[in-house]
Amino acid sequence: MTSFAILVRILANPLSNVFQKQLTQRSANPLFVISATYGILMLVCLAFWPQLRFTGLLFEFWQSMLISSLFAMFGNVFLVKAMHTGDLSVLGPINAYKAIVGMLIGVFLLNEIPGWWGLTGVLLIVAGSYIVLNDKQQRKEISLQSEKVGLFRRPEVKLRLAALVFSAIDGAFLKKAIILSTPTIAFFYWCAIGFGLTLIWISLTMRTTWRAQTTLLVSQKTTYLALCATVGVTQMASNVVLADMPVGYALALFQTSALVSVLFGYQFFNEQGILRKLIGAGVMVAGAVLITVLG
Repeated sequence: MTSFAILVRILANPLSNVFQKQLTQRSANPLFVISATYGILMLVCLAFWPQLRFTGLLFEFWQSMLISSLFAMFGNVFLVKAMHTGDLSVLGPINAYKAIVGMLIGVFLLNEIPGWWGLTGVLLIVAGSYIVLNDKQQRKEISLQSEKVGLFRRPEVKLRLAALVFSAIDGAFLKKAIILSTPTIAFFYWCAIGFGLTLIWISLTMRTTWRAQTTLLVSQKTTYLALCATVGVTQMASNVVLADMPVGYALALFQTSALVSVLFGYQFFNEQGILRKLIGAGVMVAGAVLITVLG
């Protein structure tokens, strides 16, 4: 079940990123996109799983769930903003650091001590992601841009770094909530609390624009529904994996979704450097094998 969930997550997450970028290119506000996603998923849960209205959950569950949802909200909004303003080929490699951040947080919060093979696997996945998503021409462009503005001082890079840190913290607290309940219960409250938090944010910052965003939602309902489906599948699969695997290992395995990006780029956009990307993908697969078999 865990292996299947990892596969589903690896396939679904890149699709959700595609739909998020499409919506922001059509003038959708990143905060509104995330809020609508939370809201629609919450309604789906209430319609099909009314038994999810649980009582009697421990205070520690609610505490972990609230912290997780808060960090998830900021992480998701910053991610969509970064994708809207930046180049995915530049921002992509940065995401591999999420596994390291998640592993460090897991050590202190959940006492998840990584083994040597697992740690080696994480480092291989990070290294492989750079081989997959970087090339000489890109590094020249980054170098030229960095002469004017330091790479890590660029707004989109700052947003991506913030997003991965928030997402890693979210993963650690979410796992704690899952341990105290189930992956399905945690998913429902992740949607419900996230929706409530984003509504508060919208009421404070989008008083004059939310109506226009609602109109856009109706006109782009197909893309929104596709986004909700892929985000829902991605998050539920993530919960299943987190329930059975250390946070750092899980986040590292999720980075192998770069494999899907390589295949999409070659098949649909005729991107070059396929051999280099396949080599990098092979390194990432090797890291994933170390984690799942020996970690």
